[in-house]
Amino acid sequence: MRKADIDSPSRKKLLAAAQELMLAKGFAATSVDDICRKARLTKGSFFYYFKSKDDLGKAVLEQFCCAAQEKMYACCCQAGESDPLQRVYAHIDFVIDVSKNPAASLGCLLGTFAQELSDTHPKMRALCAAGFQEWAKLIAQDLREAKARHKVKVDFEPHDLAEYFIALIEGSQILARTKQSPKIIQKNMEHLRKYIKSIFGK
Repeated sequence: MRKADIDSPSRKKLLAAAQELMLAKGFAATSVDDICRKARLTKGSFFYYFKSKDDLGKAVLEQFCCAAQEKMYACCCQAGESDPLQRVYAHIDFVIDVSKNPAASLGCLLGTFAQELSDTHPKMRALCAAGFQEWAKLIAQDLREAKARHKVKVDFEPHDLAEYFIALIEGSQILARTKQSPKIIQKNMEHLRKYIKSIFGK
């Protein structure tokens, strides 16, 4: 696709509309008509930029993952903190801060797609797996450096703990959405903070 098409305001409107609708309703329940109506564009515009709803779904997921990783990297990995353990805690603070945003009540598009599409859309499942893998790598890197720098009370594998971190976030988002209470995410992140402190003793 030409750069002009990628940067097109119409394409961006379609992506934004699709992300909002798919977060609220899920992938299957969101139709091309819904997306066009939300974006205030024609089906002709839709099919100019995307071959199908699946094609759009992949683009929406890739955009969501890139944006989320950039925000996390900026807030946690490049926050000017030299101590990797403090960067680990910054990841927890980042999740807590995000959970306080009303938009976060819709959950995580990566988690939504993984639950809904893994059994029926192999390519989408692969994209979700790659998204979770990149997320885990960001957290695991700080955990690995923290483990090398600080004496630990309990040994752990950084990537495994990073995946546990993600599983706790995704599960907390499901509970928070079900109970309509973002405080569940905040509470569980504080439990995670205590757990990590028990490993490092600080």
